[in-house]
Amino acid sequence: MAANTEENINTKEEVEDSADKALVSPEDLIKHPLQNTWAMWFFKNDKARNWCDNLRLVTKFSTVEDFWGLYNHIQKASKLPTGCDYSMFKDGIEPMWEDEQNKRGGRWLVNMNKSQRHNDLDSVWQEILLCLIGEAFDEQSDEICGAVVNIRTKGDKLGIWTRDFNRQDAILKIGRTLKERLNMPKNCIMGYQAHTDTISKTGSTVKNRYQL
Repeated sequence: MAANTEENINTKEEVEDSADKALVSPEDLIKHPLQNTWAMWFFKNDKARNWCDNLRLVTKFSTVEDFWGLYNHIQKASKLPTGCDYSMFKDGIEPMWEDEQNKRGGRWLVNMNKSQRHNDLDSVWQEILLCLIGEAFDEQSDEICGAVVNIRTKGDKLGIWTRDFNRQDAILKIGRTLKERLNMPKNCIMGYQAHTDTISKTGSTVKNRYQL
């Protein structure tokens, strides 16, 4: 009889425990918040529309799980049509030079040739995104605005955008961390370009403000 009573008590405790857990959303229990809220953008090159109309906000996210839910359900960068872009920026910053938090900044630029699109592009883009949401640049992470991947006929481009091209020490530290995370060979040159130089360029190339 005592054994049955103890069994009943245990069962009751388990039921109460389950009831308490049911009051908490499962998502609240398992999701891991990011330091920043991020926004993913998509640009489609439709020449019949102006540039701003071609830029579309996909969604915003602020947890690790929501990032992977998004990343795993959108088209891979390597599968995008030529002329399209993906951008991921901190919430409140739009992926354009004219944005108040971008206009005095620039970008570290990684160029990839056409043969690398199907072998390397997606893994490099993913690593860049993980650097951003994981605040991989330590105290320089506040300088980060976002990242862009451009799918182009002559070769794809990936860029990490920063706030102020005059902050040389912070920019160089970001660049070194990026090269390390991407396992780029030391003899592979990566350049940093100011947005103002890109806007005012007269030829096909832009002079690097810094390079590693």
